[in-house]
Amino acid sequence: MGLYTQCVARGLFPLQERLKGHPTVRHLRALEASQWWSPEALRYLQGQRLRRLVEQVIRQVPFYREWWAQQGGAPADFSGIDDLQRLPVVDKVLIREQGVAWRAVGAGNLEEHHTSGSSGEPLSFWLGADRIGMDIAARWRATRWWGVDVGDRELVLWGSAVENEAQNRVRAWRDRLFRSHLVPARDLNPDRLDRIIEQIRQRRPRMLFGYPSALSRVAWRARERGQRLDDLGIRVAFTTSEVLRPEWREVIGDVLGCGVANEYGARDAGFIARECPAGGMHITAEALIVEILDDEDRPVSPGESGNIVVTNLTGPEFPFIRYRTGDRGALDPRPCSCGRGLPLLRDVEGRANDGLIAVDGAWVHGSRFNYLMRELPGLRAYKVIQHDRNRVEVLLNLAAPLPTEVEERLRHAIVDALGQAIHVEVHVVDVIPPEPNGKHRHVVCRVPDPDRSG
Repeated sequence: MGLYTQCVARGLFPLQERLKGHPTVRHLRALEASQWWSPEALRYLQGQRLRRLVEQVIRQVPFYREWWAQQGGAPADFSGIDDLQRLPVVDKVLIREQGVAWRAVGAGNLEEHHTSGSSGEPLSFWLGADRIGMDIAARWRATRWWGVDVGDRELVLWGSAVENEAQNRVRAWRDRLFRSHLVPARDLNPDRLDRIIEQIRQRRPRMLFGYPSALSRVAWRARERGQRLDDLGIRVAFTTSEVLRPEWREVIGDVLGCGVANEYGARDAGFIARECPAGGMHITAEALIVEILDDEDRPVSPGESGNIVVTNLTGPEFPFIRYRTGDRGALDPRPCSCGRGLPLLRDVEGRANDGLIAVDGAWVHGSRFNYLMRELPGLRAYKVIQHDRNRVEVLLNLAAPLPTEVEERLRHAIVDALGQAIHVEVHVVDVIPPEPNGKHRHVVCRVPDPDRSG
């Protein structure tokens, strides 16, 4: 670890977290010790934390207090993991319907967050400092698995409007201090891909972070042009927010000459799992319990695929207990050769996050449209469908009529993203239909994409 990286990882970043009131460093120290515990010891810890969590939410969260009273039991009756199946499986729809009844009475100093709506159904939720600190610490620990740390040079290829618009002076100064450089993952036409390749060569990052679809396009472009990126000392590319397709993993790792670490998590459910250099996708067991259930919410056999349901053991102020992520996957019963006792997740099949094709042929990541939709007032669900190069249909399910000026802003934003020749149709509907395979996808491109990533 270089001297500058040590200053950031051991001084500046911990100071930032302390000033924000996040117990991140305390959590990191505990996590770096407990990752080597046996599976039995980790399960015992999960049981303790689950009991404490359930006792808190029964006392403080109106929904769970009423639900538990209807069961005719007392909080002391809940013994731990073995009783987890007594609790209801929940989802975004139920949480949204409950409103303030899902938030702990008297809870203060919470930060409001939003999901991007991976099912087309955004959710507003609130997190306390302990939950935020745990998520940051879990990601920090998993980053260190690859021999990189906070303060090492990082290039982030990301498409979130929230993150990109937040590049004000304070954030820009902080990112320079931590040597993290944000590159918007939008308008990935050949010229822009060439500029990104040049940025990578100039900055020589130790790690990259971003959507695998976007990173793979950069890698393919470099390969096509015969430009080397494997001579820069990049150690790892962290990919997230999409399913990492085998062909994406291959081209990223080969062209960049680095490891590729898949990550699975969500703003609401938490930092769920990340891949280690030995290939195991380790669950953050100290903070989460992951269940794999069938369509009737019954546990499947070890190694069998099913619906991923997560219980976050921190954050009783706004709990996510037996929460459907909307994705499918399996628990791997085999231990990882790295020696960590953390359980393993495999075969994660998240919802595809399509990009759309601009009039000039540029590929625009689906997240750009997710964040446009999330800000619409009264939004229940949505779907953006590109039928051809010049026509986009937007389906909206709303709790209240959409003001004309808001609809016009939405149209203009889509045209701005895809080109002036785009015709945008906005339809308010009672139901958002799933795809033919039964999955709910929020951004769907039906335009053939000549890029080999598709």
